[in-house]
Amino acid sequence: MSVHQQTGEAAPPEEERPDKRPRDAHARRWNGRGWGFIVKLVVMMIVNAAGLAAIISALRVESWVILAVLVVLLVAADVVYFWKRAMPLKYLLPGLVFLFAFQIFIFGYTAYIAFTNYGTGHNVTQDQAVEAALIQGERRVEGSPTYPLAVVERGLGEIGFAINDGGEVLVGSELEPLSDTGVTVAAGAPTEVPGWTLVDRSRLLSDQDLQQTVVDLRVPVSDDPNDGAIRSRDGSSGAVYQSTLVWDEQAQTITDTTTGTVYEATHEGSFVAADGSSLPTGWYVNVGLDNFLELFTDPRLLEALSIVFVWTLVFATLSVVLPFGLGLLFALIYNDPRVRGRRVLRAIFILPYAFPMFMSALVYRGMFNAEFGIINDLFFFGADINWLGDPWLAKIALLWLNVWLSYPYWLLVCTGALQSIPSDAIEAAEIDGAGKVRRFRSIIFPLLLVSTAPLAISSFAVGFNNLPLVYLFNEGGPSIPGAPYALGSTDILITAIYSISGVSGGAADFGLASALAIVVFVLVGIIAAIAFRQTRRLEEFQ
Repeated sequence: MSVHQQTGEAAPPEEERPDKRPRDAHARRWNGRGWGFIVKLVVMMIVNAAGLAAIISALRVESWVILAVLVVLLVAADVVYFWKRAMPLKYLLPGLVFLFAFQIFIFGYTAYIAFTNYGTGHNVTQDQAVEAALIQGERRVEGSPTYPLAVVERGLGEIGFAINDGGEVLVGSELEPLSDTGVTVAAGAPTEVPGWTLVDRSRLLSDQDLQQTVVDLRVPVSDDPNDGAIRSRDGSSGAVYQSTLVWDEQAQTITDTTTGTVYEATHEGSFVAADGSSLPTGWYVNVGLDNFLELFTDPRLLEALSIVFVWTLVFATLSVVLPFGLGLLFALIYNDPRVRGRRVLRAIFILPYAFPMFMSALVYRGMFNAEFGIINDLFFFGADINWLGDPWLAKIALLWLNVWLSYPYWLLVCTGALQSIPSDAIEAAEIDGAGKVRRFRSIIFPLLLVSTAPLAISSFAVGFNNLPLVYLFNEGGPSIPGAPYALGSTDILITAIYSISGVSGGAADFGLASALAIVVFVLVGIIAAIAFRQTRRLEEFQ
């Protein structure tokens, strides 16, 4: 009984009681909410710091589209995670960002490249192509004075030159022409440059990478590329270098002052002279549907891609049918309770699935070698069978490898599917007099397809785009005679895209490769849509 009850006095209002409840409630709110807010604040500080760094980088390289996307995403993140009413978006935003970064952006950028001539000799902007051309024809200006020079740096490793031009200190970098610092020096190299740090001479002499950077560095004299640039061979003195080529921006021409040859800019992104000669460096431009038209109108390319396309369909189909059939066969055998040691045998047959795919491809590549491969020595009595050099034998060997790698997956899937089939239906069919073949054809197999058909469709898509297996086994060889690119008889469309892109070596044509990638995407999408539509009929069987 409380004191107020004993004295008969009325208890004071709840808010006037001198207890510790408000303080305790405040502590509970802080412990339940405050620490979480601090963690969120720290995480968002990191996100904002990384976002601002990316925005600054995009701003420096003048990538306006990426800059706009980064700004929108950063603002959206701040609004979502600091606005109380945006609770659902707190969980959706990370997934949407990853979806945009790894799916939508990649597809959109691939589509953009497909409408350009981006590739070897056309992988820069026109301004960069002009600069590269002028650099290639660069020579030291006769009578140019030698300027005392100091190597300077700032920010994240940005290297520049500071020169003594008659007592005035000028500084610049690869991206910024020389500008006056307002500092004067009596003689020798500059010793003080506002906003920059002088690179110590001992560091320059000991760092070979820095030495190469200094030798390659060009600091423009002005915004006009024809005025030349300051270059240094020793890091302590510099001179003005000018190109024998002169750029006329209004006329869109580059003139070789030594020969008088005039190179005009064309719509194909090249500088071409009247005699048909051209400068080696071009730039990327929009070419419309030219890449798509080339895929279907260039006779040599069309013939080679037709061979690749037919083999791709065959390979993708057999990559599902053969492993599925073998896996189903083993599943039926080892699902029979009369077989002893089923678990051990299943584990043995699943071993290829646990072995890394790239190792299997390399091992089988050696096993099928015509000279010292174990396949010829053990199974064909040492016969000289050129498995990897003959188009048909190479395809058989590749299919064998794919079956060896894939059937354990289907063994697992079919085993699970068989064990999930209701025994009532099988027993009812057996009572009605249906034999084993009839039970399998009418009951087991249709019920099996209900659960395995979607997996078969996804496996078909994997086979359609199985670049690692084909490339590691024999790099798509043997080559197709007369093919304009390094295309082979066992190449599938995805490896053809890889070869045309030039990533594996040779001339690159990213525009044509991107166009072919769009075509493959559409083909796989159409085939998958038709297949999924057909699988709906299996649901009626249940």
